[in-house]
Amino acid sequence: MNLAGNRVGLPDHCPNAPASSLSAPLAIIGAGPAGLTAGYVAMRRNPTTRPLLLEASDQVGGIARTIIYKGNRFDIGGHRFFTTVPEIDAMWREVLGADFLEVERLSRIYYRGKFYSYPLQLTNALVNLGLRESIHIILSYLKWQLRPHPIEENFEQWVINRFGGRLFLHFFQSYTEKVWGLPCSEIHSGWAAQRIKNLSLLKAVWNAMTGANDTASLIDSFHYPRLGPGMMWEAFRDRIIEGGGQVVMNCAAERLIRKGNRVVELHASFTGSLGKHGQNRQYFVDNVISSMPLKNVVLAFDPPPPKHVVDAARRLRYRDFLIVTLILDEPDPFPDNWIYVHSGEVKVGRIQNFRAWSNDMVADPRMASIGMEYFCHEGDGLWNSTDSDLIDLATSELEALKLGHRSKIIDGCVVRQPKAYPVYDATYQETVKAIEIWMHTLENFQTVGRNGMHRYNNQDHSMLTGALAAQNVFGGNHDIWNVNLDRSYHEELVVRGKRAAPATALIDSAL
Repeated sequence: MNLAGNRVGLPDHCPNAPASSLSAPLAIIGAGPAGLTAGYVAMRRNPTTRPLLLEASDQVGGIARTIIYKGNRFDIGGHRFFTTVPEIDAMWREVLGADFLEVERLSRIYYRGKFYSYPLQLTNALVNLGLRESIHIILSYLKWQLRPHPIEENFEQWVINRFGGRLFLHFFQSYTEKVWGLPCSEIHSGWAAQRIKNLSLLKAVWNAMTGANDTASLIDSFHYPRLGPGMMWEAFRDRIIEGGGQVVMNCAAERLIRKGNRVVELHASFTGSLGKHGQNRQYFVDNVISSMPLKNVVLAFDPPPPKHVVDAARRLRYRDFLIVTLILDEPDPFPDNWIYVHSGEVKVGRIQNFRAWSNDMVADPRMASIGMEYFCHEGDGLWNSTDSDLIDLATSELEALKLGHRSKIIDGCVVRQPKAYPVYDATYQETVKAIEIWMHTLENFQTVGRNGMHRYNNQDHSMLTGALAAQNVFGGNHDIWNVNLDRSYHEELVVRGKRAAPATALIDSAL
């Protein structure tokens, strides 16, 4: 998969191409973390490369962008920056410098009217649960250790085998079903294996007693851009443009024309209101890296992939998300970075306090910016509610949780995010595998990132897939689908039966 030169304008073999046709030796679909990293690494790998990035929205960063409302900044959720990959960390620091802050983590769980420290603190948990219930939890754990589920096909089975049935009911079931809108018995066990990883009840108790912690999702501190995650991705965008690349906003990729196993054209149209709405562009391409949702990209091929691949793409499901950000006339209603809300009596799933991430996230130091996060499906009752109704709901629920008083809330803003989370339902594994096998047959097309691979990954994983895809353009042989941040990055990866360089060195030559 090699980049065939840096042609400018129309390719020589298309003398009669329409005026809207252009040449794009390296086209990148999507300007989120994966796409921007691919463009940045490609230019670092070969400074004469001029990547073209097409972004359907009016902001870079994808779900990791930063929204600005009356001078207040907030995330679409909360986006921590932490990684075990030195090269990714080096990129962050190189691009953002002194604006890359270190933040101490403080998070809690709200459940049945009480706050639980998270990660677990033994005394706090025992006091909140009570001695009797703590004994029941231990007995339940012992029961499932003696007679575990013989197979672990779903989330419920996976968690019960490691924590017991009673703790599952207390701390896993309600929040997980709120997030996904599915019974835990219909969520694939791969979700738990990926997100909870190597944690067990014994390990959680040991960590709570000793302060030890080697579970990636429970880190004590993390890094964060001073003005929110969007600051990072805007800096990546600026580096690409300074190097001669293009980042075209409000331009959505719609069709991928292929001849055999090669994509030869990319058709896109402008979606914004900048005077170009509805205009089409046709790009002749040598290589394409895509981070658009896997379902959409499969359905964009012309001619389409085999029927079983198209059918698989149509089965992919997503969970959507909206955030109601409330502006309060008080500086710090609570100290946490975020709070998980397990209680079923409210709809909110997680609450962010953006000042606790960075003081510069609020316009006025006397105010607070609180993000109330709701998990939903596009078109359901929550999604279709008016902004005023959602602000009123968030206000009522913040007050019900005793985290803020209605009289202090002076303003609010709603942002809806479709396709925020790829769903790990019972059939997702074989569904994605069918698409992956077909994708491997393409010679000059790669798909990367969270939605591009239908994998609930973090920013560093998305970036790593983008970086390795860029390396592949210049002759690398990295299997993007085999990238797994749970492995040691000093071991060798097996790539389609061949040995690859250690993962810490995979993008080293580009930095």
